[in-house]
Amino acid sequence: QLQKDLEEVKELLAKATRKRLRDVLMTEKHKLELEIKNQPPPKPKDVAEEEKSSLGGYTVKINNYGWDQSDKFIKIYISLNGVQKLPAENVQVNFTERSFDLLVKNLNGKNYTMTFNNLLKPISVEGSSRKIKTDTVLVMCRKKREEKWECLTQVEKESKEKEKAAYDTSDPSEGLMNLLKKMYAEGDDEMKRTINKAWVESREKQSKGDIPMDI
Repeated sequence: QLQKDLEEVKELLAKATRKRLRDVLMTEKHKLELEIKNQPPPKPKDVAEEEKSSLGGYTVKINNYGWDQSDKFIKIYISLNGVQKLPAENVQVNFTERSFDLLVKNLNGKNYTMTFNNLLKPISVEGSSRKIKTDTVLVMCRKKREEKWECLTQVEKESKEKEKAAYDTSDPSEGLMNLLKKMYAEGDDEMKRTINKAWVESREKQSKGDIPMDI
């Protein structure tokens, strides 16, 4: 899916002539390339098929979580009703220095997965673990350095910095442009089409002299 998004952005970039629109597209292109780069490598097909066949049921992607931190750990809390009743081996977490994957097998007939790529800072694979509590899985990522994290992932940090920059301007028209960039960068295909349509219409009006200000 990320690769398809990247290909679409590249197509738009090839057609774009306005500098500001190209800037929006370049920002989105770099963001997608970073996410793709930090995805874990695909598993060999036979291993992937074996895992898939052993799971049974259907798999649900977990999107909701809470997190906290101490000097030594990043703690991610995932609520799953009845998870404490599963055998311990049904709750698996694989860690790398900048990511982790959670797999919960056969919970009420479903499998649950969560993947965090591109963590903000490195973690210790050996020092990280998971704990099963009542209706909750707690993923404990051991920090390599005892320092405060402002967010969980590098992408989240970049998004916050862009959002801050969007409102940190004394020029109202520039602020609007930055807001449009943010909406375009984070929007789905429908949002991108809407913004592109508005852009074309504004250019047509401007060329007719209806809008003297260059937006």
